[in-house]
Amino acid sequence: MKGILLAGGKGSRLYPLTSVGSKQLQAVYDKPMIYYPLTTLIAAGIREICLIITSYDYEKFKNLLGDGSHLGIEINYVIQEKPKGIAHAILLAEEFIENSNFALILGDNIFSGGNDIPKAIAEFEKGALVFAYHVPDPERYAVVEFDSDLKVLSLEEKPLKPKSNYAIPGFYLYDKEAVNISKELKPSARGELEITDLNIQYLKKELLDVHRLSRGYAWLDSGTSISLHEASTYIASIEKRQGMKIGCPEEAAFVRGFISVKEFKELIFKMPICDYKKYLSMIVDGYQTGLL
Repeated sequence: MKGILLAGGKGSRLYPLTSVGSKQLQAVYDKPMIYYPLTTLIAAGIREICLIITSYDYEKFKNLLGDGSHLGIEINYVIQEKPKGIAHAILLAEEFIENSNFALILGDNIFSGGNDIPKAIAEFEKGALVFAYHVPDPERYAVVEFDSDLKVLSLEEKPLKPKSNYAIPGFYLYDKEAVNISKELKPSARGELEITDLNIQYLKKELLDVHRLSRGYAWLDSGTSISLHEASTYIASIEKRQGMKIGCPEEAAFVRGFISVKEFKELIFKMPICDYKKYLSMIVDGYQTGLL
């Protein structure tokens, strides 16, 4: 399984913050936004990652993440000159995908809690899979309707009268056929290749499954000023209460076995004195003593 992480686009909803840098480089509490979806992919066991970015932000992302080798992963950078839709990113990553199944995650989506995503990825074989998350305001999102056996009945983008309270978060699993199907999609009224249209094509072929995220699982969209603030507040509260960080790629890489204890310590040593460094040092000590 490979991973595609979308960090392009203009981020116009976060202007003027995005006038100085990518939306995904903005702070969500104590970490860059990009750390959270990157951690989700690493924690799910994905080592080959394609990062879709703008040419304007290339150097900033490269300085932050490098080639990923320090995390035991491989990061490939692909430039998206214009925002042409989420499904368009799949076409940009065609060479990267090759014949592999892949996960696609939006760079402003934050997931926390449980093993729903790693489990779904481990069990995925073919077709497409979307996640379902219960929300009080489904009309704001793409909505999935399914029966008691979790068979998908319909998909609708921001419906006026939603058929369920289950929104589709920005995390999707596809087989290699997603490339060919995306090539056949027609641009929407806003001139983009829509991810919902891709999912509908899989539904028509009876190849679309849904994984309902368990209660207690958290999904946050940090793409607006309000949601960015809410995400920061949520993460600050959880981290303060638990004493454990959310969205820490170095920790995820270590726990997954992508880097050794020695490599982890070397990463920590290179960091300036800060709370982040203190936390990672605690993680090393905790795992070595068996207390974590």
